[in-house]
This record gives sequence, structure tokens and C-alpha cells, in this order.
Amino acid sequence: GDKISARIKMIEAGVPVVPGTQENLKSVEEAVELCILMFGIVGLWSGLMNIALSLGITTKLQQMLSPFLSFLFPNLKNEKAKEYISTNIVANMLGLGWAATPAGLTAMKELEELEEERRAAGDPAAVTQGTASDEMCTFLVVNISSLQLIPINMIAYRSQYGSAHPLAVAGPAFLATCVSTLAGVAVCRVMCRRKQYKSIKKDGWK
Repeated sequence: GDKISARIKMIEAGVPVVPGTQENLKSVEEAVELCILMFGIVGLWSGLMNIALSLGITTKLQQMLSPFLSFLFPNLKNEKAKEYISTNIVANMLGLGWAATPAGLTAMKELEELEEERRAAGDPAAVTQGTASDEMCTFLVVNISSLQLIPINMIAYRSQYGSAHPLAVAGPAFLATCVSTLAGVAVCRVMCRRKQYKSIKKDGWK
């Protein structure tokens, strides 16, 4: 069933739920108003992201994120990939999923091209074609966990539907995404170390 039906069932069963609307959009006018609101927000923040790119602000943010990226991607030397990854992370931190998606897709393309170069050079660390590399998997996990300082989408929706405190979700969202990001990063590092250990052990048997 849909989310609203599931929510109603949970309420009937006495399961605690987050306060919010239990109805679909009531009219075409309401749907249009919501679309106009979201288009305005998307346009504003996407424009700000483009300005940040043209002014080199994202480069400075990349430098600030450099220790974090070096920890996550110790074998990644492709600066273009790092720039797009950092742009994706910054956009997600601001709750701008629409601005994060193009940067994320471009970063994945750069990582794929990096694997092609590794395979062409005969690098033993290269994965077979059609298989995601460690960098791809790590980036995907970080992107999905999506650490958010300002959940703009959620704030806009809450404001549109008359929430008395639309910003109240910011703190819980930040804590929740901190936990999800830390858990994702921890799993990625453990799996990468495990893969390295298996590789070393295998080489030792030869």
C-alpha cells in the first residue's frame, strides 16, 4: 500500500508516528502551489551552487574536505573526481538533492574512467569491467547516507503545510544523518581493509 495507508494502520495499531498530514493533496491548486514553491527553492539553491562553482568556492570546500576524502579514498588521485565528490557532499549537506545528483553522476563517470585506466595499465587492484570499485561503493554509501546540516526539502514541505516550527526537524535530521554516515563510513573502511587483507593473504600463498 501507499505511505498514507501505512501511516493510518500504524496509528490504529498504536505505533508512535511523526506528526504530519494524513491526507493526499486535496486539489489541483494545492499541487500547483507546492510545485511552484519547490521550483522556486530548486532554482534558488541550484543557482547558488552554480555561482559557488564559478567563483571557486567549491574548490575551497574541497580543500576543507581533503582530509576526509583522503581517509575515505586513500588510493584516489583523480582530482576531478574528488572535486565532483566534494560538490556532491556539500550539496547533500545543504539538503540539495537536485544539485547533488548531477555532481554524483559525473563523479561516478570519473571513477569508472579511472578503473578503465587501471585495467589498461594492468593494475592488479583494478576490478573487472561491470564491477564497482571500492571508491564507487564508498562514494555510493556516503551519498545515500547523506549527512544534512539543513534539510531544505523537509523544511519547505513543513512550511507549506502550516507547521508551527518548520525548522524543528533540522536537529533530529542532522543527528540521524550523522549516525547513518558514520555507520556507512565504518562499514566501508572495514570492508576495504578486509579486501586488502585477503589480497595480501592470497599473494602470500603464491
